[in-house]
Amino acid sequence: MKIASIVGARPQFIKCAPVSRELRKEHKEVLIHTGQHYDHGMSEVFFEELAIPKPDYNLGIGSGTHGRQTGAMLGAIEDVLQKENPDLVVVYGDTNSTLAGALAAAKLHIPVAHIEAGLRSFDRRMPEEVNRVLTDHVSDLLFCPTETAVANLAAEGITEGVFLVGDVMLDAMNYNRAIAEERSRVLEEVGVRPGEYFVVTVHRPSNTDDRENMAAILGALGEAGRPVVFPIHPRTRRCLAGHGLLADMPENVRVVEPLGYLDMIRLMAHAEKVLTDSGGVQKEAYMLGVPCITLRENTEWVETVEAGWNVLVGAERERIVDAIRHFSPGSRQMRVFGDGNAGVLIRKFLTK
Repeated sequence: MKIASIVGARPQFIKCAPVSRELRKEHKEVLIHTGQHYDHGMSEVFFEELAIPKPDYNLGIGSGTHGRQTGAMLGAIEDVLQKENPDLVVVYGDTNSTLAGALAAAKLHIPVAHIEAGLRSFDRRMPEEVNRVLTDHVSDLLFCPTETAVANLAAEGITEGVFLVGDVMLDAMNYNRAIAEERSRVLEEVGVRPGEYFVVTVHRPSNTDDRENMAAILGALGEAGRPVVFPIHPRTRRCLAGHGLLADMPENVRVVEPLGYLDMIRLMAHAEKVLTDSGGVQKEAYMLGVPCITLRENTEWVETVEAGWNVLVGAERERIVDAIRHFSPGSRQMRVFGDGNAGVLIRKFLTK
């Protein structure tokens, strides 16, 4: 079977690695990179570190408004699919690349498999929520990471072609954790000691585009009482500069360039706590057993909150400071993301 896999952003490269490794055991995979994330620190380094085969196509779409970016991807992906004529298209997650790939395939009557299906934040103001809902409703095979995701689909009338497989990011974590400890020197390079620092990532427009929100977040970080390592997304850097906040960074906040997967895993694994507005980082923190403070009012990963290892604080300075000082998981972790064999299960289901 010929399978076209479509990726475009950092989280999708991570998810693609264990699945691609499995698919290529039995099938021919054509890897299409939309170019949504395009600089070395957000794209090429992940292919290098995760041993993902070089993309057969790099569409080079780049950044832009949601409509223009998605539209450009839609046309470019359609051209490739018409040329390659795959038996199946695989999309990952909830980015514009996900939606464009699913729509292009559906309009060409090519079956669509959505990996990480069924997630819901129930906040349609988030572009990711729109992407994931629409993708689920045009997909033929829906591979869910959690029981909650299966229930979300059922509530929307989607019950056919739904498979609970666990989370492919757990596959990636299990495969790369020991490698990260062996190869990464990020703690030494940044100058922090295990258990004595925080990690923060901020990239969502609801935070980065709002000067008041970013000022509140940075103000809270300044009260952390410990070093805070801030791998900064290129877009976040531009926004902070535009807000006049980049030059006034609190002294304890150490801004670094975007990190590769291995460095990021080791950095998070040894942090006291992680602060983020990223869905993927919330999940990675849980898998690493590190408490997470989420700089949003909602999350698609409700299991991490219900388990007591993640707390939602929005962008309010007082709530963030309180969580930094006092939030601590009150219970042992539950196994909510499967057994780390999602890639194998997906290959078996697709082969059937």
